[in-house]
Amino acid sequence: QTHIDLNETVFSLCTKHPELVTILSELGFKDITKPGMLQSAGRFMTPVKGAALKHIAIDEMITALAAHGYHATV
Repeated sequence: QTHIDLNETVFSLCTKHPELVTILSELGFKDITKPGMLQSAGRFMTPVKGAALKHIAIDEMITALAAHGYHATV
């Protein structure tokens, strides 16, 4: 399993693991696929902050990431 820290920025995580764009988009981070969003908002937004804004449970995010082979921690 690949370990990821959900307090790291979305930009940083998606740069290291490009497949996260699709996974996070399916979880409800729809804006992540818009041109420029990853480079702008993604530079300061973390999955934890994004989940709070989008009303997505952290446990749900961790479970979805685990299904794709990631060990996510907060």
